[in-house]
Amino acid sequence: MFDLISAITWEVQKEIPIIGNFAIRWYGLLFAMGFIVGYQIMNKIYKAEGKTQRELDSLAITMVIATIVGARLGHCLFYDPAYYLANPLKIIKVWEGGLASHGAAIGIITALWLHTKGNARVGFMWILDRIVIVVALAGFFIRIGNFVNSEIYGKATTVPWAVIFTEVDNIPRHPVQLYEAFSYLAIFVFLYFMYNKNKGKFNSGLIFGWFLTLVFGVRMIWELFKEHQTKFMEGLPFDMGLLLSVPFVAIGIYFVIKARK
Repeated sequence: MFDLISAITWEVQKEIPIIGNFAIRWYGLLFAMGFIVGYQIMNKIYKAEGKTQRELDSLAITMVIATIVGARLGHCLFYDPAYYLANPLKIIKVWEGGLASHGAAIGIITALWLHTKGNARVGFMWILDRIVIVVALAGFFIRIGNFVNSEIYGKATTVPWAVIFTEVDNIPRHPVQLYEAFSYLAIFVFLYFMYNKNKGKFNSGLIFGWFLTLVFGVRMIWELFKEHQTKFMEGLPFDMGLLLSVPFVAIGIYFVIKARK
């Protein structure tokens, strides 16, 4: 039996009223915070390493577009391809929800490769080793947004910190969004500490490798505590998010070993 008395009841408005009918969604605000705080950190890094403001602004635009497009396509093609291929116009309706971090990772890496192609001042791996620091922090903000929205919730549990998402049902569940959020925050601190400790001088691919290994490694763990996000995944022995994380972890380990050699 689930102890409903000890569980935390979560019932929060998804929007912040501003003026009249105009309101800002908490998820959108937190999503934006990831970019705003990340921009400030990257600004500090760019200045310390002699890069220009124009280069940073160009990078910021690339990151915003790549994140949204990659995350949206990742959700549509990885988690419910039959539905979205049958209703292609639904793909562009980002406001209806549905973003996948694995798709965002692929989109960001691809966009940065194109962004740095032929650029002698800013190399592909140079950017990857630095941008992943703030990407980990953005992951923290996004998962907090998922918690506010009562989405990507965990399986039923009897742990004392269980949360009842009243918008979903009356069952105490793992607040797996918070598990992930604070894992990403810890990874951000670790990566930023590694960067500052070495004063930006380290073997190419080291921080990028650690990012992939740690972020998708903890993702594999927390996927075991999640409910399936779509009907497409029901009946599968493993969650799609776990399966998609395996190659990212393998690539990350490769880059860490290569950098240390």
